[in-house]
Amino acid sequence: MSKEQTAAAKPKKKKLEAMKWSNAWKLHKEKYLMILPFALIFICFTAIPVLVSIVLSFTNFNMLQTPDFIGLGNYINLIVFDDIFLIAMKNTMLFALVTGPISYLMCFVFAWLINELPPIPRALLTLVFYAPSISGNAFVIWKLLFSSDMYGYINAWLLNIGIIDSPILWFETAEYIMPILIIVQLWLSLGVSFLSFIAGLQSVDKTMYEAGAIDGIKNRWQELWYITLPAMKPQLMFGAVMQITSSLSVASISTELAGFPSVDYAGHTILTHLNDYGSTRYEMGYASAIATVMFFIMIFANIIVQKLLRRVGE
Repeated sequence: MSKEQTAAAKPKKKKLEAMKWSNAWKLHKEKYLMILPFALIFICFTAIPVLVSIVLSFTNFNMLQTPDFIGLGNYINLIVFDDIFLIAMKNTMLFALVTGPISYLMCFVFAWLINELPPIPRALLTLVFYAPSISGNAFVIWKLLFSSDMYGYINAWLLNIGIIDSPILWFETAEYIMPILIIVQLWLSLGVSFLSFIAGLQSVDKTMYEAGAIDGIKNRWQELWYITLPAMKPQLMFGAVMQITSSLSVASISTELAGFPSVDYAGHTILTHLNDYGSTRYEMGYASAIATVMFFIMIFANIIVQKLLRRVGE
């Protein structure tokens, strides 16, 4: 094709694209108008702040003076010179690798089991399992259990049966902090993902199981793999995103239970490091660099999970 023909074809393509957009608007304008409020809120309060944070990560900014562009200086300091960030990175990865997959499986297994019950017991058990994730005083229970004096329930029980001779300083001893935080996170993990799995299980078409039995599916495990899981892939993906986000963005558990900073930074995470520089020191450029690193870690984890979930049912 000659240059003249190529140049003449470009306006035609633009007209075709404009016609497609015009036809799409005519056919679905009600839907576009319904999602418009959410789209505006998402753009204003999520997309734009993320882009601004990425830009600020290349500056020295203290919220009082004009941002000073320093290139990759924040990232170099973060990765090469900030030893506490490396500890936070290690703690966060350990925490996420343990709690993420386990809590995801817990959400699905409990949802699968509860879904088999009659409506009233199902509703009651759903409330029981979901309640810890929305409880504002959940940490008080664990503070009582792991109190470092003899009145803490765990210490009192261990003293009564003779396993220990003196109370254990749970949150003042570095090696105990991370295991306790993992236990608490798993207890709190049956949240939105759990509800989405129950909704997904409820939406599976029951006639698919009858068709599967005709096609040779013989047991519940085959039903689960070839019918149930493929039918609820959107809920599985949503649950995976929520679990990745919650397992990587741990801060309140650590600060409430282990304090800030925790002993030997044993409970220090990327988000607590971010809160330190963003909310305490007001070094917003450096805090934005931490947030950007965390953002891309989450994106990378989501990509891996999406590839794994595409194989469900194969």
